[in-house]
Amino acid sequence: MIIGVVSDTHNNIKNIKKIISLFNNERVSHVIHTGDIANAKSLEIFSELNSKLIGVYGNNDRNETGIKEIVSINNFEFQEPPNVITLCHKNIAIFHEPDPIDGFLLKNKNIDIVIHGHTHRYTNETRQGILFFNPGECAGMRVGSNAIGFLDLKNLEARRIFF
Repeated sequence: MIIGVVSDTHNNIKNIKKIISLFNNERVSHVIHTGDIANAKSLEIFSELNSKLIGVYGNNDRNETGIKEIVSINNFEFQEPPNVITLCHKNIAIFHEPDPIDGFLLKNKNIDIVIHGHTHRYTNETRQGILFFNPGECAGMRVGSNAIGFLDLKNLEARRIFF
């Protein structure tokens, strides 16, 4: 099973539309958004995905009017971080900010993958048997330097593509 990962779209509608097209073309079953959509109108565009949208609220989402209503209307699965889900027999912890991850992992030993955003920096590493992944920047203005990620849950492999 391949899923999509995106972070910190920050109301960049042009990039959001491109991201949706990329995920739809790859026919991913789920897309995980690690937060900082920053606007209800931007989140509404994700209803064009041909897959389920799961995520967490980022620091730029928490006080934005209308975001929770869009989540409800579109049956998106968003909550305050962490959001722990199980897909393909893998336990995935979704965060926005990376700061609380270590404390969370001390209390939760059965996590296979940690996905986060906030830093806009790429992370793809395995530590103590846990895959940590952040696809990095996707809201920038420079064509070719924005990225989204794909996770192969069967093999626990992450990759990113630029657009």
